[in-house]
Amino acid sequence: MGASSAAGMQMLAARPCISASQGMLTSRAAFSRVERALSSTTGFAKCPKICYSMPLSSKRSGVVVRAMSGESGPQGLPIDLRGKRAFIAGVADDNGYGWAIAKALAAAGAEILVGTWVPALNIFETSLRRGKLPDGSLMDIVKVYPLDAVYDSPEDVPEDVKSNKRYAGSSKWTVKEVAESVKDDYGSIDILVHSLANGPEVTKPLLETSRRGYLAAISASSYSYVSLLQHFLPIMNPGGASISLTYIASERAIPGYGGGMSSAKAALESDTRVLAFEAGRKGQIRVNTISAGPLGSRAAKAIGFIEKMIEYSYVNAPLQKELLADEVGNAAAFLVSPLASAITGSTVYVDNGLNTMGLAVDSPTITS
Repeated sequence: MGASSAAGMQMLAARPCISASQGMLTSRAAFSRVERALSSTTGFAKCPKICYSMPLSSKRSGVVVRAMSGESGPQGLPIDLRGKRAFIAGVADDNGYGWAIAKALAAAGAEILVGTWVPALNIFETSLRRGKLPDGSLMDIVKVYPLDAVYDSPEDVPEDVKSNKRYAGSSKWTVKEVAESVKDDYGSIDILVHSLANGPEVTKPLLETSRRGYLAAISASSYSYVSLLQHFLPIMNPGGASISLTYIASERAIPGYGGGMSSAKAALESDTRVLAFEAGRKGQIRVNTISAGPLGSRAAKAIGFIEKMIEYSYVNAPLQKELLADEVGNAAAFLVSPLASAITGSTVYVDNGLNTMGLAVDSPTITS
């Protein structure tokens, strides 16, 4: 992709300051009064500087308060990713976990590069240029790379894919080529995010899944992470971090989540532990995965009953509330930040606690 194409996708840059709380909305005047009161009161330590920016959504009123530590005084625990560069594989729209992670990392100050599935590239780029992804209005995507993580190198691409019109106009989209392009363009990265999953037979029970469908799910959803880390590790700065996204079907039976996808997620979690050791010893890179609850994204709708999965989670999870994509994004920002410097090889649950439940509270055995 040329520089002119990348320039066309520029979005409003993220401010280099960290959100104190997305829910804290107030007026400039109110904070001015607080600041004056604190500055005139003895016994209080010097407070962090406060900067203001307009809210992400026009539906909100007031301003978003963002706190940034000053040069002196006590330091808090901000998620500070300024000076870091992240490559996020698997962003193709504005309502999935990949987009939420990109937003969170950008809000923490990271430079964002994304890899988008080749057949979805034109639509995604067009949406960016036309400003039709308002949920990321404070995010600056530096560059979008075409990517199909099912193929490691050009030699692996079959002829029917090369000649497919959905791939026409794009080049250098295998994992090896994308890693080389990122190296040529930017030299190195600090953060690698895997937000990819696909199972062509996901709606089929495992007993009805073909070998081809099963292996395709493993290839796209778990080995793709091995390949990405294998090719990007040489250009990752020591002390960096990588994360992927998994699902509780890796360890519990979720009827309807078939086609080998549950097996792929189990493999992904196992690989996370092994890769944490290997990448840690080889490149001082931390590797973790987030087990996220169900989200009604466009990709998840392929499962066929995602709304029922969301409803089940709401009824049975310890925290009876809607799971927001931003909550997964915030967890990802923490895991790749220095605040999580001793966390690696872990599966971190962000699902309102559903993973802890052993009995469904809406079970007929209880409600009858």
